Amino acid sequence: MMKIGEVATRGGVSLQTIRYYERQRLLQKPPRLASGYRVFTEQTVCRIRFIKRAQELGFALAEIRDLLSMQIDPNKDCSDVQRLAKAKVGDIEEKIRTLESMKRVLTGLSELCPGCGPANECPILECIDAMEER
Repeated sequence: MMKIGEVATRGGVSLQTIRYYERQRLLQKPPRLASGYRVFTEQTVCRIRFIKRAQELGFALAEIRDLLSMQIDPNKDCSDVQRLAKAKVGDIEEKIRTLESMKRVLTGLSELCPGCGPANECPILECIDAMEER
């Protein structure tokens, strides 16, 4: 049994993150000792690490909540998890397309700029300003 500080250290998160995960129903509320201290198990540390790894893969907390519930639900199938993973891949591909478009625009704008002169005459700023007026 561990106190919240040890769980935070071992899970690589802050105390506030643990409390936030509890409010988001990603972690169960732990029991309290007679002294009022909350006590956590090793399972809590494992769950925090799972949440962090899922976040690193781009899953939102609501999606992580779904993954966690699938992990413990004997009626859920691997295909349910695969569906979520494929949807996340689709989201990532859309973000990549958006970022590539942004990169093309900024590269083109950068080529218009001579790299010298007053900033208020910079073609990049002028183009961005003109984009705002549309």
